[in-house]
Amino acid sequence: MKAWKPFFAALLLWSAATLMGCGAEPPGESDATSPDAGSAEYVDFTLPDLEGQPVHLADYRGKIVIIDFWATWCPPCIFQVPELNAFWETHQAAGEVMVIGVAVDVEGAEVVGPWAEEHGVSYSLVIGDDTVAREFGAMGFPTLVIVRPDGSVDSRHVGLVEAEELEELVAAATGVGAT
Repeated sequence: MKAWKPFFAALLLWSAATLMGCGAEPPGESDATSPDAGSAEYVDFTLPDLEGQPVHLADYRGKIVIIDFWATWCPPCIFQVPELNAFWETHQAAGEVMVIGVAVDVEGAEVVGPWAEEHGVSYSLVIGDDTVAREFGAMGFPTLVIVRPDGSVDSRHVGLVEAEELEELVAAATGVGAT
């Protein structure tokens, strides 16, 4: 029976990652879902940033907002950071798009801050939890939620999204070509 313990431990970890969505998909694949045609699913939150200051999603009305639900304990989330950094660096100056990472770590900013610094996160981060992630339809991590300028959800994407694909998603959400 001892010989089977490592196998069962690995199986348990794989099962947990699959159920949580973290690690369930290979890099570069995503599962896109959109609200029903004609539905107006408006979203909002007020969450603290890493310094404890409130960030209101409604303050970004008029812009496309990319919300990345992630966690420091999620290995695939590490691979999402460079893609979001590249996208953010391309669009930051124009001011038409906002990227916000919502960390769902229960330990909060004291864990998220050092992780973000170590991985070079260049976009805004706020501290959330599983409840806010579920409210936005994020059932696994990473999950990107694309919010239209009017504050309604355009689409959700579970798994990794590359910067090039994100450009296409933003273009679709705005109805014009992305730069």
